[in-house]
Amino acid sequence: MISNTIDMLKNELPLEQEALILSGDVKTGLVLVDLVNGFCTVGAGNLAPTQPDKQISDMVDESVRLARVFCDKRWPVFAFLDSHHPDIPEPPYPPHCIIGTDESKLVPELQFLEIESNVTLRQKDCIDGVLGSIEKDGSNVFMDWVKTKQIKNILVVGICTDICVLDFVSSTLSARNRGFLTPLEDVFVYSCGCATYDLPHHVARSIKGALAHPQELMHHIGLYMAKGRGAKVVSEVSVGALC
Repeated sequence: MISNTIDMLKNELPLEQEALILSGDVKTGLVLVDLVNGFCTVGAGNLAPTQPDKQISDMVDESVRLARVFCDKRWPVFAFLDSHHPDIPEPPYPPHCIIGTDESKLVPELQFLEIESNVTLRQKDCIDGVLGSIEKDGSNVFMDWVKTKQIKNILVVGICTDICVLDFVSSTLSARNRGFLTPLEDVFVYSCGCATYDLPHHVARSIKGALAHPQELMHHIGLYMAKGRGAKVVSEVSVGALC
């Protein structure tokens, strides 16, 4: 019954996806959104999966693959790490990814990024990475990264498709449209490199204040909304032969 409903909704909200071939001819930056233990590693925290999750593990695998490609070629990488102060809540979510805990650290497969010279790591304490990049002096670490590196395309992977990924993509596109991110042209969202969490209705109704969050449907909606904001959603990412 649930799968039939999801299929029906997908038919009503069709999502055409493209293929992206990476080329050294176009300056592309890879943005990883919140690939931290607190969202990806089984049992790691309040918002981590409680059991192995194929969508999340596939997302991690694809993100690692792309991160290694970008590091091998010394292409720019920007990684957001969800990191919160213990005394500053983020409603409606329970405490998660507290600064200094294993929850706020990159998943083990991506910890090699910490020593790569082409990688910029940014701790953020809010859903939207663009807002989370604002410094006390008003500068913005993410925007400065785009402009300094002269990035024309951004390829986005991470979690959650319909929350942190979508908010980041939407803000980035709005900033691009206002001319704040020159020379940025396109934002690509890799569907297989994104994932979200699963909270079925029968579980949600037993948790006070919780909203049901069917994983497959919300992943689709997140991608659909990103495309509606102007992103290009891709189902395949490969590297050109001449790169």
